[in-house]
Amino acid sequence: MSNNQINFALSTDALTTHETDVLVVGICEEALSNEAKTLDKAMSGQIEALKDAGDITGKVGSLLPLFNVEGIKAKRLLLVGFGKEEKLNLKNLKKGVTAATNWVKGTKAESVTFALLDRCVEKETSLPALMQAVGSALYIYDECKSEKAPARTLKTVHILEKETNDRLENAFNYGKALVSGMNFTKDLGNAPGNVIYPTTLAERAQKLAEEFPSITVKVLDQAEMEKLGMGSLLGVAQGSDEPPKLIVLEYNNEGNEKPVALVGKGVTFDSGGISLKPGAAMDEMKFDMCGAASVLGTFRAVAELGMKLNVVGVIPAVENMPSGKACKPGDVLTSMSGITIENLNTDAEGRLILCDALTYATQYEPEAIVDIATLTGAIIVALGYDVSGLFSNNDALAESLKESAFKADDQVWQFPIWEDTFQDMLESNFADIANISPGRGAGSITAACFLERFVKEIPWAHLDVAGTAWTTGKEKGASARPVPLLLNFLKKYEA
Repeated sequence: MSNNQINFALSTDALTTHETDVLVVGICEEALSNEAKTLDKAMSGQIEALKDAGDITGKVGSLLPLFNVEGIKAKRLLLVGFGKEEKLNLKNLKKGVTAATNWVKGTKAESVTFALLDRCVEKETSLPALMQAVGSALYIYDECKSEKAPARTLKTVHILEKETNDRLENAFNYGKALVSGMNFTKDLGNAPGNVIYPTTLAERAQKLAEEFPSITVKVLDQAEMEKLGMGSLLGVAQGSDEPPKLIVLEYNNEGNEKPVALVGKGVTFDSGGISLKPGAAMDEMKFDMCGAASVLGTFRAVAELGMKLNVVGVIPAVENMPSGKACKPGDVLTSMSGITIENLNTDAEGRLILCDALTYATQYEPEAIVDIATLTGAIIVALGYDVSGLFSNNDALAESLKESAFKADDQVWQFPIWEDTFQDMLESNFADIANISPGRGAGSITAACFLERFVKEIPWAHLDVAGTAWTTGKEKGASARPVPLLLNFLKKYEA
């Protein structure tokens, strides 16, 4: 078992008789949870006494470990705070679970059991959120280190429930698939640009299809894209010695029903091209393929669950590099749709590869198209690093995505793309459209307006995840967002 594989298990044991190395029980600020009350009774009021003494605050993420506790079979009891009961949401649940998991990681425990869920009304969402938090806390990426992390002592993560039923079992299986899909996404995003580039990204997709027969993959090379007239995508790729790929995935598990299309930006390294980026933090531009990674991770989760729907994934994979062959500012590119584009800034390359991928996706006549892209720095100015930008030409689709974002705690905020206000900002004197607008205003909106030109009348949404797809600083790494949102969204299309 690799360090990122987790053996999750549901259990209906009684709290007091369940055998585990660490039993994690939630505490709110005002009152004890039902689990804590059960334990308090078995412990002759010790928990209530600790709370009265101020040793247990119940604040979000606060911890109090207890050892050799009489009245229970668990070797250690870990009390974790979830804040005020009326504010117990998925975000605070995950904060508490993350704190507890990090504490357990510092021990030699081989098993941990979480008994938290009596406070959570919608277990269909809270159980996967708990498992997601455990998976994220335990995740490591050491593929490029000469010394690998030591094998994790923690073998099993139990989740304790009074009883199980189909609803809970489904949520449990959903959580396992979500963690698997997110870890797959993180592995792709964290890999350096000399490990994951267009050819190897395509190979990872093909290996995914080998693992899951329900997924088929075809990879279009440069010659095939030239035949299709993908001049916009190829214009971005021409500065690199790495050949571009168009990766097309199909998951078919519901007859002839129209598919949902996911389109993921796959710039495996973005130097900015001739419009070169500043050197500071340019290493993080390996994360510019996180949209593509999230599509692949979502496909993995869908296949593990055997979901009853049809999904198409389209990933334009390129490097954006400066060279004597590179596209220059002012060059005019002809897209697959026939629309000509004045490339005013070669660092606005994401939309140039996505437009051809979107045109390709429309050939499937999908029920909806959702594209995922680390597209603009402007979205970070607007929303920071916790919320993704949402843009859509269809109100019903936008509302569905917002609902899924809330249920998955993978938040988005919707922006307008009013045609009479923003589309004129993309006018060009020399082509049908420019790839950027003049000035600095509405940068994320005009990027979305550019993409909208290529989806015809199909319901479409664009997720700008430039601020949320990875974290920087000491905890630098891919976040696997918006896989939780996408998986929840696709559930709605199941037969």
